Amino acid sequence: MTPAAASQHSQAVLAKAAHENFPVAPRFLPRAWRDDLMAVYGFARLVDDTGDGDLPARAQAAALLGLPPEHAGEPLALLDALEADVKRLFACARGGEPPRHPLVRDLIPAVRRAPLTPEPFLALIEANRIDQRVHRYETAAGLLEYCEYSANPVGRLVLTLTGTATPERVRRSDAVCTALQLVEHTQDIAEDLARGRIYVPAEDMRRFAVTESDLAATTANASVRTLVAYQTERARRLLDEGASLVGSVHGRLRLLLAGFVGGGRAAVRAIADAGYDVLAGPPKPTRGGLLYAAATTLRRGT
Repeated sequence: MTPAAASQHSQAVLAKAAHENFPVAPRFLPRAWRDDLMAVYGFARLVDDTGDGDLPARAQAAALLGLPPEHAGEPLALLDALEADVKRLFACARGGEPPRHPLVRDLIPAVRRAPLTPEPFLALIEANRIDQRVHRYETAAGLLEYCEYSANPVGRLVLTLTGTATPERVRRSDAVCTALQLVEHTQDIAEDLARGRIYVPAEDMRRFAVTESDLAATTANASVRTLVAYQTERARRLLDEGASLVGSVHGRLRLLLAGFVGGGRAAVRAIADAGYDVLAGPPKPTRGGLLYAAATTLRRGT
């Protein structure tokens, strides 16, 4: 792949930040933080595209990771190659071979600036490996365990990059990140089902007498709406549990974390405002709703 094509690929991945429920790297942050956060975001999206992207996206990833074109249809092989690139990233800091993928190379300044370790990056890759083999979750506990890989490493990376990680902050960050993941799962029930996956515990579906056929409908019936309300409330409680993370920090980081928590709260409100019908289309918060929720969270510190 030519350098121009590689750059275009990277920019396309990073452009997805505009569609998140929360600000990824707002301009009020110091430039180094913005660069590092966007690099982490780019990596997280790359992992998703490598495992779950369409064939052209996986073909691009294969080319950039140095794999033959025939591996484009093998997500697990691509994820293994991406894991090897993460190991190059940390070896590069000690003078080894640099990573092959440009979005992994973008992490080099962050690794040099902050005491990052490979584990959070490898956990995100492992989450996508889990996605390749696990398509249903029997219990809420099982789904929360998955979030330990798919969501919580991102919050831990943010705390490490900003030099604010403590055991208590990590605990509260995990609650917030898991909540954000659960909100996204709830918004995207129809999209996930189209890919053959359900991120709603089967025990909850049975509790509310909801079948997979109900989730495949174009609009939600009363049972589905009750189920969605239950999932949304679980996410809201986790957001509230972790929200005091905002009040534990100061300055511009406090603004950023208020944006994360507020974004989750605004998304919860959007789901409620849609009458808990997420099958007609993912309910998204308005810009005004995002700003109000973030400002309220900032003012309260929780």
